Amino acid sequence: MKLTFDENGLIPVVVQDVETKEVLTVAYMNQESLDLTLKNKRMTYYSRSRQELWLKGETSGNYQHLVSLTADCDQDALVALVKKDGPACHTGAESCFNEVLYTESIPEKFSLEQLAKLVQERKDTPKEGSYTSYLFEKGKEKILKKVGEEATEVVIGAMKDDREETIFEVSDLAYHLLVLMSEMDISVKEVAEELAKRHIVDYKVKQETMK
Repeated sequence: MKLTFDENGLIPVVVQDVETKEVLTVAYMNQESLDLTLKNKRMTYYSRSRQELWLKGETSGNYQHLVSLTADCDQDALVALVKKDGPACHTGAESCFNEVLYTESIPEKFSLEQLAKLVQERKDTPKEGSYTSYLFEKGKEKILKKVGEEATEVVIGAMKDDREETIFEVSDLAYHLLVLMSEMDISVKEVAEELAKRHIVDYKVKQETMK
């Protein structure tokens, strides 16, 4: 692929966090910085103000590790997905894009990570009347009891072949598992990483004891 650099020998690159897809910054590369980025897998840009190469993180330690680099249909702009070691902006902000010029209310997309974050907030800052805060106040034994109860409810719903009830009970179980995970300082990411290491679809993770 032949990229199209501008009259100054530069090409813009939009940099996104590989996990959140948040836009971190927009920078420029010349051929040399592009080659170094591809070789070392660390984002290296060209500073238009200083007229020199710029390895992101060289002074701050907030390196950006290249995961993927994609060109647009005209080959005159790039999108980089990166894993970052720290804030992307020189101000200390996670992203350089913080000045809102216009926005409409956008419904938040549900995710387990979002729910886990809310659960953690109820643990860190208890809220009066909150069931989640109540569980943390009662402690691990109470949380474990609820996990066991909800697991039983899932089994009962499934045994009855009641799809709606099973969905309801699975949701209850998932919520209480997130509470337990928060109590034990286990993140959704850690569970996802553990699952990613296993061939859980085709193989048993643990062998049953044969008697």
